[in-house]
Amino acid sequence: MMRRKELDDGLDQLKVMLVGMGERVEKVLGDAMRALVQMDTIMARRIIADDIKLNQIEESIDLLGARMIATQQPVAKDLRRILVAFKMAGDLERMGDLAVDIAKTVVRLDGRPHVKPFVDLPRMAEITQQMIRESIQSYVQENVNLACKMAQDDDQVDALFGQVIRDLYDVMMDNPRTITQAGLITFVGRYIERIADHATNIGESVIYLVTGTRKELNA
Repeated sequence: MMRRKELDDGLDQLKVMLVGMGERVEKVLGDAMRALVQMDTIMARRIIADDIKLNQIEESIDLLGARMIATQQPVAKDLRRILVAFKMAGDLERMGDLAVDIAKTVVRLDGRPHVKPFVDLPRMAEITQQMIRESIQSYVQENVNLACKMAQDDDQVDALFGQVIRDLYDVMMDNPRTITQAGLITFVGRYIERIADHATNIGESVIYLVTGTRKELNA
């Protein structure tokens, strides 16, 4: 009975840390996009400096999960919960890195005026923030339907990214002097698209947690 309680307490701790990671990643992405739109290099540098916090949470999850496997010897769904926690923590940490890459782009742009108004990039980020939030929600609720929704949302992000590339290509063709700046903005779109992919990975992890089988949502 005592071992079961210790296992449940450990699983609850993992869940709390993963929810915290998700909230932090969602906020970092939102802050990075605000820094981009406002060309706020001070905010961008602050985001970059705070990057270590996500790494620390991931390390805590890895240590706790490894200790639970060694001391509690979980099986079946309990073991899947720990394995999924490892995978989700890795995805969330990488999402945070990509959001920080957006902030680094703001620093590289160094206050230069935008080559075109931002329309599709903020929309990409909004959908991706929702994906982060709902992927974590699907994990907490063990909601397979919500996890599967990641694939539909990811398609929207991909379509918007395609539009971003086309628009920036037109800008560069019209004014070759914008090539460097437009190229950097293209990278921002790629970073957001990759964050959405990692949110989709979390959806796949939730499906595995609930069903015990792996399903590719991006297939």
